[in-house]
Amino acid sequence: QVQLVESGGGLVQAGDSLRLSCAASGRTFSNYHMGWFRQAPGKEREFVAAITKTGLTITYADFVKGRSTISRDNPKNTVYLQINSLKPEDTAVYFCAAGANFEVTSARYTYWGQGTQVTVSS
Repeated sequence: QVQLVESGGGLVQAGDSLRLSCAASGRTFSNYHMGWFRQAPGKEREFVAAITKTGLTITYADFVKGRSTISRDNPKNTVYLQINSLKPEDTAVYFCAAGANFEVTSARYTYWGQGTQVTVSS
């Protein structure tokens, strides 16, 4: 089992930045690829970014590409998601997930956190 706890969400204004954190415990964090997903009210959960277990390969959804950075600190068992130039349409619950494969599909991730709310006001 891997337990994941997200933090860093909040209410911000359009144009602000946020850094979300996801702290892992349980099994060896460095054995898992990590992903960030988000879900807005009434919408399906969607992929935001993913990082391999070594941190060497990263991929982003088009809607955050160029204004977002995913990173991980394996000794600290933590993965981060920095989002700049936030927009009202970024409002969602943001989840981190851990899995054995480097994927953009939520169904391929095994472990999930409870999510952290990000609300962007215009």
